[in-house]
Amino acid sequence: MVLMVSGGADSTALLVMACTSQLDLDDGRGAARIARERLHVLHVNHHLRGAASDADEAFVRELCARYGVPLCVEHASFTDLGGQNLEAAAREVRYAAARRYVRELCAEAGCSRASARIVTAHTASDRAETFIMNAIKGAGAAGLSSIPRRRNIIVRPLIDSTHGELCRFLEVKGIAWREDESNQDTSYLRNFVRHRVIPLMRERNANVVRNVGAACDILGDEDALLSKLAAQALRACTRRQQDGLIVLDGARLASAEVAIARRMVRLAVRQLDEGARLELRHVEAVLALVAAGAGSTTLPDGIDVRMEFGACALRTAAAREELAAGWLTVPGRMVLAASRVLEASALRVPAGTDAVALARDAARDAAADEAVAFVDAAALGYAERDLVALKEAGDGSATLARGARLWVDSPAPGDLMCPLGMHGRSKKLSDILGEEQVPVAERQLVPVLRTAPGGSVVWVGGIRLDDRFKCTALSRVLIQLTIRPLDSAVDVRSVG
Repeated sequence: MVLMVSGGADSTALLVMACTSQLDLDDGRGAARIARERLHVLHVNHHLRGAASDADEAFVRELCARYGVPLCVEHASFTDLGGQNLEAAAREVRYAAARRYVRELCAEAGCSRASARIVTAHTASDRAETFIMNAIKGAGAAGLSSIPRRRNIIVRPLIDSTHGELCRFLEVKGIAWREDESNQDTSYLRNFVRHRVIPLMRERNANVVRNVGAACDILGDEDALLSKLAAQALRACTRRQQDGLIVLDGARLASAEVAIARRMVRLAVRQLDEGARLELRHVEAVLALVAAGAGSTTLPDGIDVRMEFGACALRTAAAREELAAGWLTVPGRMVLAASRVLEASALRVPAGTDAVALARDAARDAAADEAVAFVDAAALGYAERDLVALKEAGDGSATLARGARLWVDSPAPGDLMCPLGMHGRSKKLSDILGEEQVPVAERQLVPVLRTAPGGSVVWVGGIRLDDRFKCTALSRVLIQLTIRPLDSAVDVRSVG
């Protein structure tokens, strides 16, 4: 168990109570004495106040020596805040140090990290201040639930006590504590709330801090429930997921209650990029695309969101630099990795012509640096009656009326297909790539064409066609798929 002790009144009271009294660590046992051998203290010297910071460290060292508790001191510097404010950066440093210390202690003791606890001295006063600060900033339910009693291994046993109560506890014990003079500077939002806002609120209700704490408990419980429901809805809504890419069912997302839909968007982005900081306007922009059924937007950290053909695809900036993932319309084209382009066009098979022979001859005539495959449009659900009336071009070119399209992405674990020639028997895509001696490091660059995100594999670009979508003697409309070098590509959007 690691107690985070700065030397201020709250953390000093935490250490004294842990050594001499009982604490409720939210482990189901209620308030209980803690075995002395379990106690360890962490102090982080941020070196922000010069000699005063060193005096804080000396005070904590003396306090730990008095109670016989092992102490670990970490030193921090803040040359690059990475866009954070100083308070947030310092908090991040403290918790990172605490997690490191816990790992070290667990390794020494040979125990599970899940059994460890990081104990902080947050109080009801801190909780009320955070609630008001987040309300000023315009936070949602998660922010307004403020500081939780427990989050994973981090517990806050003093969350029901006010700062004033802990100061009085130390005074009765005759124990001094350190004061940080910067806590009086009301240019900081927390200090402004502490010294200006809350005193005004107390004039109306002396019990305001505890009332806010009760509201935080309620909001926290409701936030946890909504988050659970949103996570379940997101799993049901996810049509495709791989590194850097999540594809959601647009209809399901659009039909979700707005409170759940907002959380689904946040959870999806968090799965792609834990550090992306979304604001409400970003979430609303995504939901507006979903409601419109089309469009695109860019989220923080360069996450690209595109809504088209009923699917909402979220893609990281790094993923966009690799194999493209998205819809390929017919006719249409998509630029792939390694300076290649994937093109699609529709062909009407002339009466009396053998479609299989036509496809074989066209594939034979393809250039050496091209890969060509022909798919039966009817097998994808498109028939000859879906063809748009064409100008008499004389080359058999056609355009499909109902927006024919294929989803393009990369191989995913568990992918199966029915390779051409195996008469409907399925085979793992990973085995096919292995037989073709495609290096594992290069497999993510292999384009896989599917009926939809997460749908049946139609063609593994340049490698294998699925038997279910092959052209036959009865095929009347073919979709030609071609992969060629980008500099030799023809814009097939002009075909037909």
